[in-house]
Amino acid sequence: MEAVGIIVEYNPFHNGHLHHAQQARKESGADIVIAAMSGQFLQRGEPAFADKWARTEMALDAGIDMVIELPYVYATAQAADFAKGGIALLDAIGCSSFCFGSEQGAIEPFLNSHQLLTEHAVEYQQLIHEAVQTGISYPKALNNAYLSLVGNGTDFADLTQPNNILGFHYLEAAQKLGSSITPLTIQRIGANYHDPIQAGLPIASATGIRDAFFKGDSVEELSAYMPKTSIASLKKVEKEYGTFASWEQFYPLLRFTVLREGPKRLKQYAEVTEGIENLIYQSAKTADSFEAFISLIKSKRFTRTRIQRMLTHIYTGFTWQLLRSFEAPAYIRLLGMSEAGRSYLNLQKKNIKLPVVSRAAELDDPMGKLDIHATAMYLQGIGSTELKKEFTTPPIYRG
Repeated sequence: MEAVGIIVEYNPFHNGHLHHAQQARKESGADIVIAAMSGQFLQRGEPAFADKWARTEMALDAGIDMVIELPYVYATAQAADFAKGGIALLDAIGCSSFCFGSEQGAIEPFLNSHQLLTEHAVEYQQLIHEAVQTGISYPKALNNAYLSLVGNGTDFADLTQPNNILGFHYLEAAQKLGSSITPLTIQRIGANYHDPIQAGLPIASATGIRDAFFKGDSVEELSAYMPKTSIASLKKVEKEYGTFASWEQFYPLLRFTVLREGPKRLKQYAEVTEGIENLIYQSAKTADSFEAFISLIKSKRFTRTRIQRMLTHIYTGFTWQLLRSFEAPAYIRLLGMSEAGRSYLNLQKKNIKLPVVSRAAELDDPMGKLDIHATAMYLQGIGSTELKKEFTTPPIYRG
């Protein structure tokens, strides 16, 4: 059996994700699709709209064959490390290919861009350094340096687009890992990454779906943009927790943490840098909502996403010291599988490069313990009384 891997968040699982999974299977010719999915906190520095078990259920019910967890340390990291963790897991579990959605829609421009930046690595880093010194944000500096090298070339990936950026880092991660996993991409269709919902367009962005809900739309009113199975899972989440997770809901606990820690201790947390801990602390004193809080902090130099990742680490207690202690995943955490996924594990178990862990109680690894802690903090944030849910929830099975 051959597997194609995809790296996902499913926040929540919508029609665009369904298209991606179906096309990944088709383009790769693989027998099964394996999704490496972020856990309770996400790459944009946000708590997941629905918990990882609900999102696993959505994926399996829509045809994904196996869901494994992308650990917190990678799921909440900047793009290069997010990609590193995902590719390492897909490689370890034996995927022969991986497939990502992109604005580009063809793999050759990514291969060309990767070759260009590999050949001009020293010059590229120097251009980035010079750009950062002008006071612009790091992502902007990366893009400026890249455009300087590309010049008038047309056969390169557009690295101003969010999915293209991630796709490039997937290729880069596979190369650094020395993996033989084959990269594939499909054209992203429908709404763009940050687009609001557009009536009559069946594929909306996850951002648009979440925003519509928090502005008052019911789960049923969003049914045109998600499979019926996703709607059913979200209704279960809503019944269990009363709502869906957001920073606004978590803000009282975050604010308490910021004010308790103070600037000197805030700077110990991952990604907190350049004295921004003072602004975070002062802003928490006056802002009575999360939106008001982050509006006081964000700037051209510190993007909203970068700040939210800092705040995620402050909330969960994830320090620079912890971040620097991790090098690579040491296990594969199984969240769910289909019958085909189970067959794949049975057939490939001798070739899988890392131990497959099905229950939190089996995790004796610092990275795994961090995931357990992150889940407890997530559940606390959404007001759950089931803080041991990480230990009591087995992998979800769909026969």
